[in-house]
Amino acid sequence: MVGLGNPGSEYARTRHNAGFLLVRKLAKSWNVRLDERRFRSRVAAVKREGGTVMLALPQTYMNNSGQAVAALLRAKRIPPERLVVVTDDLDLPLGRLRVRKEGSPGTHRGMRSIVQEIGSSAFPRLRLGIGPLPPDADAAEYVLSEFSPTDREVWEPCLERACQALELVLAGEIAKAMNRYN
Repeated sequence: MVGLGNPGSEYARTRHNAGFLLVRKLAKSWNVRLDERRFRSRVAAVKREGGTVMLALPQTYMNNSGQAVAALLRAKRIPPERLVVVTDDLDLPLGRLRVRKEGSPGTHRGMRSIVQEIGSSAFPRLRLGIGPLPPDADAAEYVLSEFSPTDREVWEPCLERACQALELVLAGEIAKAMNRYN
């Protein structure tokens, strides 16, 4: 499971780091630390029912996420369909979730990088709504801004629902996750 975002404290709580925020929340709830540095990422392996889940936060910056993801998949011999990517989505309203079994990367540069580097778009993903872009706002500035206190009231429950959706995805019940959380 790969959460997309940008490394560094200046990005830690920004909208664009939605994937990092969710993977960190899962790691905390599973009592693991993302301290190990491998595959151009911060990683942790978690023993779960049915196997091991590798959590990863690429340290390549968002637009080059595919380099870290490809390195991880190659090293661990993980086929793309066993990858789950968590990312922000400016086109979804704040707090909305979208689970997909596969699909195009759309306009998201981090997802484009992954698809290009691994040569496949056939992997599950969870998109976390951070939009809409306010009128006259610059998209880059907006996604790199922190959530307002009012936005956090919507964002925190969204993370809880996203954790529940990911539990279903990891259990092999992606259709159920899509029906329940989309």
